[in-house]
This record gives sequence, C-alpha cells and structure tokens, in this order.
Amino acid sequence: MIQPILYEIRLLGLLLLFSGIIGYFFNVLTPALVVGVTLYLLRNLYQLLFLFHYVITRKRTPSLTPIGFWEPIYNELERLHTRSRKRKRTLHRFTSRFREVSSVIPDALVLLNAAEEVVWANPAARHLLGISWPRDEGVALTKLVHYPDLDEYLTNADYSQPLEFPSPTNKTVVLSMRFTPFGGKKRQRLIVARDITKVFHLNLIRRDFVSNVSHELRTPLTVITGFLENLSDHELLPFQERPFELMNQQAARMNIIINDLLTLSRLEMENRITHPSPVPVPELLTTIVEQAKALANQKGGYQLEFEVDENLWLVGTENELQSALSNLVFNAIVHTPPKTKITISWKRDADNNACFTVTDTGPGIPQRHIPRLTERFYRVDKARSRQSGGTGLGLAIVKHSINRHEGNLSITSKEGFGSCFSCCFPDDMTLDANQLNPVKQKK
Repeated sequence: MIQPILYEIRLLGLLLLFSGIIGYFFNVLTPALVVGVTLYLLRNLYQLLFLFHYVITRKRTPSLTPIGFWEPIYNELERLHTRSRKRKRTLHRFTSRFREVSSVIPDALVLLNAAEEVVWANPAARHLLGISWPRDEGVALTKLVHYPDLDEYLTNADYSQPLEFPSPTNKTVVLSMRFTPFGGKKRQRLIVARDITKVFHLNLIRRDFVSNVSHELRTPLTVITGFLENLSDHELLPFQERPFELMNQQAARMNIIINDLLTLSRLEMENRITHPSPVPVPELLTTIVEQAKALANQKGGYQLEFEVDENLWLVGTENELQSALSNLVFNAIVHTPPKTKITISWKRDADNNACFTVTDTGPGIPQRHIPRLTERFYRVDKARSRQSGGTGLGLAIVKHSINRHEGNLSITSKEGFGSCFSCCFPDDMTLDANQLNPVKQKK
C-alpha cells in the first residue's frame, strides 16, 4: 500500500514541478499550478469513470491495470471476481446435484413461503399432489390441494402429527403430509408428502383382523366360562380343584385380553374424541386412588402420596380418561415391590399444561426398554408380567387414549431410582371448575 501512495505523491509532485517551471517562464505561475492540479484530478476522474463502467458491465479486469491508487483496487476486484466465479461454479454444481436428487426422491417435496404460497416443488409433487413447479409458483397451497382439514391444520400450526388424506390426483392413494417450519422465525415450511397406501391398508387389515378375532374368541370363551360356572355349583374331587382353579384364572385372563384388544381396536379407529364433555378429573382420581389403596393393601402396603388441583378439569371422554389414568396408577403398584413410595399428582406445569404424573421409587426400567413400552404385548419382564396378570396392552391403550385427547405420554426412568409416567394435556383442553359450578353440581 506504501508504493501506490509514493507513486501518487511523485506524480503529483512532477505535475506541479513541470507546471511551475512553465508558469515561471511565461509569468503565469498560479494558473499553471492550477492546470497541473486539474490534470491530476482529471486523470483520477477518468480512472473513476473507467472503474464505474467496469463494475456496471462486470467485465474482466483490463490487461493493463492502472498504477498508483487504482492498482490495488483493481487487484482486489479481480480477486473478488475470481472467488465469486468459484462460488458460482460450486453453487451451480450443488444446485444441479440438488435437482438431480430431488427429481429421483419418490416423496413429494414442496417449499412454502410465509404466506403459505408455493416457492418450489420437486417432480414427485406433480404426481402425488398435483403441484407443478414453476407453473404453480406463488399460488397458495390451499388453492392447489383441496382437503377440508388442511385449512385448520395450517391455522393451528401444530405439526407434531402428520396429516393423512387421499391424493388429489388419485383418490386410491393415501398420503401422509408432514410440515417442517424453517428459515427466519420459522415462517417458511417444507412439506414432505409420502405415499402410505400400503401401510394404511395393512393397518386396516390388522385392525379388522384383531377386531374380528376378538369377537370370534368371545363366543367360545363365553361357552367355556358358562360350563365352568356350572361346574362350580358341584362339589369337586380334591385332584380336580387345582385344574378347575387354573381354568377359571385363564378364562378370566383371556376375557381381559379380548376386552383390551377390542378397546384398542376401537381407539385406533379415530384419532380424536367425537363428543367431548367436561370431565371432573379430581373426582376420577379420588376414586382411582381409593381403589389403588385397596390393591396396595392386598400386596403388602405402599406409601401413596396424592397431590391434586381440585379446580382443574379436562374436556374429553370420561371413560377413556378413567381407564388411562387408572392404568398408570395400578401399573405402579403391580410392577413395583411393596413399601415403595408412589406419588400421584394432577396440576399445571410451567407451560400451563395440565399434567398427570405417577412417580415411584421402584427398581426402575432399563433405558433400552423405554421406547418400546407402549407397543402391543411388549413386556420388560415377561415372566413377572404374566404372573401379575398383565396383558401387555395397557400402555398401548393409555397412549391411544391420551393422543385422542391431544395429550402426550412421556416415560422416564433410571435403574435403582424409580420411574415417572407423565400425561400432559394442552391448555385448550382444560377447564376451570370454578367457572363450571352448574356442571360440577350435576356431576
């Protein structure tokens, strides 16, 4: 940087010296010096205009770059242009690869802006959603995909669960559409729509199979139970008593399994409750805790602690909530040793959600089992679960019941320190009992 400055100083000095000599001989010193300075300024003005033309036209740096102040400027511009060309080539390669990858992805990908208008879509979106880019660029998603629940889904902005609906281009195809917010303040959205027709039909077949088998098993079980009841009215020989007791136990256990299967099949039919009503959760929990105390006394006694917000109600189905909440409480007693401390609470958390929590100080659950606890027939200890009479369907029923009430079931545990089962419901599913005195009195 020092060399250009020295060059400019020498150039200006030479111009002033030359102008001064000429002015001295012709006795016009001052005008001559002014002319010298003017020539220096005109040179720089010319270079400035040339630079302006160069930047506007985006041409390459001239082969003969000016010297002085202008040399480092042109060198820096050339360096920036070289870097820009490299970045453009890299970006072009990346864009080409992205387009190649997105064109072969079988799932529909759609980008939406903050106004929920289409910004970009891959080729699969045309086949699955009927959205073609760039033809539909700038068009609102709701004008391209006609589905009654789509407007409400976008308005609520709750993307925890995917939206399932028939494809607009082919009604026999079932799509699962998932939204992912991104960008500044997450106002843009990436849509991934997947063809789940096979999975959807497999689930239907499985549910129908479970439901039909459960109904078919009920008839022979009723016959068997009837004969066992008749035999109980007669005196049995000593060697017949134990087999008869086992038959009664297994018939009762099979009846519980069938009822649980039918309940689970019914819950899977609909994702949400159809006729919600105010549910006095504190009263439900009082009844559940009384039943839990009786069960605890039979097993040797437990330390039960009960903490409840008497004014916190829910909107939902009372029978489903009672089944789900009681299942968690009874599981804590059945699957933990006597003298264990069990804490049952019903209150709001820091986010104003209504949370039902069952915490015990039992042996805990190994971490590898926790993700699978809500699967059908999954047991941590198979021998112990069967001995306690469990069917392996309880937590699956709890999960579906809680989901139907827009809640979330979370399970945490640490071996040797106990477990915590928590069901949290959003604030819009809660009610204040103080505002429902007529309903409360009726209950």
